[in-house]
This record gives sequence, structure tokens and C-alpha cells, in this order.
Amino acid sequence: MEKVISSIQLKALIFSLKQKQKAEELLLKEQLSLVAKSLKPANIIKSTFLDLSKSANIKDRLINSSLSLGAGYLTKKLIAGEDSSILKKALGTLLQIGVSSVVSKNSEGIKFGLAEALKLFSTKKESAA
Repeated sequence: MEKVISSIQLKALIFSLKQKQKAEELLLKEQLSLVAKSLKPANIIKSTFLDLSKSANIKDRLINSSLSLGAGYLTKKLIAGEDSSILKKALGTLLQIGVSSVVSKNSEGIKFGLAEALKLFSTKKESAA
């Protein structure tokens, strides 16, 4: 800082510093408000899900898991049905576990096969129209 020579200069410097203090106080309040909003539980959960959804690895894992669980469940329902004997239910459960395991290990090939089947189906549908 410079050496203050007169009281007028001192008053001007005090006024300038008060204005600077008010501006910094406003900026600090705005930043505090933003931090408070970002720390709300709903916003934390929302940002976590957004981060997870942007990750391709998580998407692939989720698709693979859904595919394997769905295939296993469908197999169990086809074998055991709704009201069946204990033996059919046990066989359905074993097949569900087996199919889920096989699908999860070969999910990339299955997804490729499904994509090709969908392409084939869509081209047949377009040519028939």
C-alpha cells in the first residue's frame, strides 16, 4: 500500500476498501449457497447417478447382469410354471442358476447375436412393406 498523505486520501481509501469488502462478501455468500445446494442429499444422489450413467463400463455391467438375470428367470418360468410340483420348482431353480451363469459368461456374444437378429428382422419387415 501507498503512504497516505491527507485525510481525503484516507477517506477515499477506506471507502474503496469497504466497497471491495461488500463485493467479496456477496461473492462468498453466493459460493456458500452453491455449496449448500450441492451438499443436499438429493443432489448428492442425483450427481452420483449421473456420474454412474456416464460410465460405459457400468452400463455394460448393468446390461450384462440384466440379460443374465432375465434369461435365468424366463427359463425358470418356462420350466416350472406358476403352480407346479416341488421337483419342477427345484429343476427350474437349478436351470435358472445355470442359464444365468452361462449368459453372464457369454454376454458379449449373446448381445451381438441379438443385435444381428434384430437387424435381420427389421430388414425383412421393411422389405415386406
